[in-house]
Amino acid sequence: MEMPAYICPSHPAVSPGIPCILRHSTYLSRPAGIITLVVIMKIIGINASPRGEKSQTRRLVMGVLEGARQAGADITFVDICGLEIKYCTACGTCYATGECIHDDDFPALLEKMLEADGIVLGSPNYINQVSGQLKTMLDRMADVVHCQAFSGKYGCAVCTAGGSYANEVADYMNMALSNYGAITVGKVGVHVGADPHAIVGAEKEAKALGKKLAEAIKTKWSDPAQEAILKERKEYFKRMISFNKDLWKHEYDHWNDLGEMK
Repeated sequence: MEMPAYICPSHPAVSPGIPCILRHSTYLSRPAGIITLVVIMKIIGINASPRGEKSQTRRLVMGVLEGARQAGADITFVDICGLEIKYCTACGTCYATGECIHDDDFPALLEKMLEADGIVLGSPNYINQVSGQLKTMLDRMADVVHCQAFSGKYGCAVCTAGGSYANEVADYMNMALSNYGAITVGKVGVHVGADPHAIVGAEKEAKALGKKLAEAIKTKWSDPAQEAILKERKEYFKRMISFNKDLWKHEYDHWNDLGEMK
């Protein structure tokens, strides 16, 4: 069995454009001479704090991933502040072709997210919002929204703040995951300005959240309220894309290939 390995930002990237990776891998078991593939769920955690190893948000993201690892997940940690992600220009090229005009690290990051069963978003509160680094990433995902590309995935969010709005910012990140098609399982928000030691209790909550995320993936947990919202959103985007099928060929083909365009 391959043991977890941590690669810090100063080490070479494990895959193009994705530094800072923590992974617990799938392995083969061989009972009585029979080779059995043990499929382990994949969960990616994205930290959007620019403070590196001093980041309190990083501690929460790592806490969620550790809880998920203990529950049997293959975990990947990404520090997006070490990546080059350019601003979306709203050109619509991704709608038409599925490709982006920018040559940067975002496509490799998106591929990692699409390969995952679970996604953890973490950001500090910057003026009652996520950090600019995370907002830039989220804005690049318009095609993901239209195609509901996170359908079948699960997610959660963590946020640190000085004195307020940690929960609201975490809610925003969960809303973004839902907009992309995922089902969310919870959040951790903590205010550390007045009580720096509050992060210790929040880390415990984060580990519990990671186990909850892993369990939701294992059991294919369903929330009827979220499912209803996702169904309505899917129908909305199908209608919109159908109206624009001549311009948005990639997205029309996506839904048509799924048998959704009738």
